[in-house]
Amino acid sequence: MPTEIISKSNAKINLGLKIINKRSDGFHNIESIFIEVDFHDIISLSPSNKFQLSCNDPSVPTDKRNTVYQIYHELEKKYSFKNQYKIKLIKNIPVGSGLGGGSSNAACVLKTLNKIENLNLSQKELLNIAQSIGSDVPFFLEGKVQFVKGRGEILNKITYSELKKMFIILIMPPFKISTPWAYGKIKKYLHEPIDSDKFPGLNSNIDWQFFKNDFEEVVNAAYPEIFEIKEFLYDNGALYSGLSGSGSTMFGIYNDKELLSKVHSKLIKYKSIIVSPI
Repeated sequence: MPTEIISKSNAKINLGLKIINKRSDGFHNIESIFIEVDFHDIISLSPSNKFQLSCNDPSVPTDKRNTVYQIYHELEKKYSFKNQYKIKLIKNIPVGSGLGGGSSNAACVLKTLNKIENLNLSQKELLNIAQSIGSDVPFFLEGKVQFVKGRGEILNKITYSELKKMFIILIMPPFKISTPWAYGKIKKYLHEPIDSDKFPGLNSNIDWQFFKNDFEEVVNAAYPEIFEIKEFLYDNGALYSGLSGSGSTMFGIYNDKELLSKVHSKLIKYKSIIVSPI
């Protein structure tokens, strides 16, 4: 294998998120459209005499609390690697931002190790391993744009020609939101499941009014800045604005890049970045 393999580990946003019910295993069934975007962490793997995990962000744990650590040891336990690896994680995606950074990191390492260790795992085997690490990890095995159901393991690819023409701004407030905390507050926002065939398309004439994230009411009650950002984006020409996951990232979708650049220049209070769907 090469001395070092460097991979991009992309973020995602949620276009709408409905909480259907709580499962017997303690997790929740959801329905959402996940959109992979070109904002990423960087992960490098290189051969080593023992496993090592390091991160440029000192607030990110590098022990068993880290999804990369978890996926590495899960695979090694099952398949006995030919080599050990040193893994460097360069974080750009904020922790607790609702952008799926940790899940993306796990999926990225899973796919890389499957390849360089010649594990030849099937897509079903990869999915089972991914699901054991986290609910959003299965999505990142193939990414792009997918309709996500169940705990996160039921995935259907979506064509998105209209969405490809658009631009997205991510606004990342300086606070983290705990996903378990958010789910603990969600009890009154439960829905009947929707037939995926009736879920609005992303090819033409997108009905933005259909999309809503159930976490917004919960999160706004504790962090009112969320709705302030939402109102700012709508007041400045956004086609759609919403919370990603359980937050804290808010995003706006635009079809005018020049307008979006002007909006971006006004956002001096928060960290923000313009991205595109993958």
